[in-house]
Amino acid sequence: MTNRFQFNINATDGRARTGVINTPKGDIRTPAFMPVGTAATVKAMMPESVRSTGADILLGNTYHLMLRPGAERVHKLGGLHKFMNWHGPILTDSGGYQVMSLTDLRKLTEEGVKFKSHIDGSVHNLTPEYSMEIQRLLGSDIVMSFDECTPFPTTQEQANQVWIYQCVGHNVQEMHLEIGQAMHFLGFNKDLPLRICELKVLKN
Repeated sequence: MTNRFQFNINATDGRARTGVINTPKGDIRTPAFMPVGTAATVKAMMPESVRSTGADILLGNTYHLMLRPGAERVHKLGGLHKFMNWHGPILTDSGGYQVMSLTDLRKLTEEGVKFKSHIDGSVHNLTPEYSMEIQRLLGSDIVMSFDECTPFPTTQEQANQVWIYQCVGHNVQEMHLEIGQAMHFLGFNKDLPLRICELKVLKN
């Protein structure tokens, strides 16, 4: 194991490649099979069964874990790894996908997104800074920046709604894949990914 994140290419065949992402919680072989544990569990499977599939990393979801059991509670119980009994790396989705999938239950604001819980109707304000804080409390190894999953085609106004600046500015320990998330969500606007890469370089 390593105390730093590194990516090494092991083999190539044309444009295809295999590699390894080294993380403090273990190695992730790429291309990676990443089971979805949205609410801190992979449905119908025990952690041992998930490990037996050969998976190196699991995914958790910020929005769903914010609603229940709550990031603060998971943190008090020792973090998401202990809560799930998963000792390998965990990537947490930022809640950005729910901005797209729960359009009937959310309202966009300049600060972020106001959600009406699909569970009990309670209102929750998810801002870029709060998304980063939730992922910090969960103890995520790879955090994702909070952004809207924009439609295609994407208008200039929609593409300009970018919250990565607030995400990068928030004090978190590891934010290794936030640029990949942002570029995925920016549709086909060629200028914004370049601006974000420039921001990442400045932040480093």
